[in-house]
Order: sequence, then C-alpha cells, then structure tokens
Amino acid sequence: MSLTFKNDYTLLNWKDRIWKIGHDGKLIPKRDENNQIITNPITGQPEYETIEDGTRVAAKHLNHMDNGIYMAHEIILDLASMVRRMQIQMELDGRVPGNAGTFADTLDGSTNKITLDTTTTEIKENVSAGTTVLSVANVNAFVPFSQVTIFDDVSSEDVFISEIGTNTITVQALSKSYKKGAKITRSNVVIDTVNTEMSVGDWLTYSVELGEVV
Repeated sequence: MSLTFKNDYTLLNWKDRIWKIGHDGKLIPKRDENNQIITNPITGQPEYETIEDGTRVAAKHLNHMDNGIYMAHEIILDLASMVRRMQIQMELDGRVPGNAGTFADTLDGSTNKITLDTTTTEIKENVSAGTTVLSVANVNAFVPFSQVTIFDDVSSEDVFISEIGTNTITVQALSKSYKKGAKITRSNVVIDTVNTEMSVGDWLTYSVELGEVV
C-alpha cells in the first residue's frame, strides 16, 4: 500500500490588480498615441495605468476552482468512509478481541471479509403446499443443506435444501403455495449504498405488451 499521494489540483496563483499612483496621489489615466485618455467602452470611465493587471475573474478560472472543490469533496467522502470503517473495526475488536471487524459492513458497496450471498433463481411453475421438488430456472451456486427463502407477492417461508438436481431443487415440504416466477434466494436483502441501509427485496412483476409484426 502506497503512503504517498499526488495532488492533481493546479494552483491558479491569483494576482491583485495594482494601479500606478501619480505624484499628485491620483490614478494615472491611460493615453493613446494621440495622448487622448482611453475610456472603457462599456462604462465610459477612464482606464488607468497598472503595475500589475491582476487575474481576471472569468468562467474558466471559476470552473477550475469549482472542479477542485468537487474533487476535494470526493476525497473527503472517501476518507470519511474509511474512517467510519476503522471506527467500526476498532469498536468490534474492543468488544470481541480478535474479531478484527469480520462482521462490519458500512453498506457503502465495499465488503469486509464476509460477502452477502445473493444467489437466486425462480420456480418455473405454480407449486402447492406440500411440494418438495421445485423446477427452477437454474441451480447455479445453490448447495445442499443450506437454508433459502422462497417468496412471491403473497407468501414467503424459509426452507432447507436437501438435494440439488439438474434443474430442480429439493426442499422440505412447503407450508404454502407459490406462483410461477416465485423467487428462491439465499438472501433477498437489497443494499442501498446511497442511504447506507438494507431493505427487503420485492417480488418483481412485469407488464408485457405484444404487437403483431406484418
């Protein structure tokens, strides 16, 4: 891990505008080749001689600063997330020595040692209470003797898997009936990294409109 960081922000090095002062203590008007006082075309007021013109306030300069503020804010958020993780790890390690934050999750999208198992599939036909063999879309990552949740928009229950087939999952007898498309999942938890919270996933339904192609 590198302990050095590069600051990509380029300083603008703003300069003040410094006017020349005459012997009479007044500003010195600028004059053209005909010794006529040069006036500002917008205000009609005289232009004055300067020692240093200074840095003009322009969209280019302001946007440069705006981008720098944005980058700094992003770094602050990353640091705040890192510090929060360290605080949680220290707190857990203090309560359970040797734990080292194993179960910590700040719900920011970065896992810590333990990853939420979101293995999921759908049943391919309606099933009645008492059913044990479920025909499913796929069995990828499911393993026997693990607990899963089956749910649709009406019912849900937790069951244990006893056997994995080619396209079937055998479970203990269901206590409820489920619709075609019901989910079988290791965890239906949805992690919201924006609000840093966990919520229960919904059983999704879709509206499909068919059109005839001539």
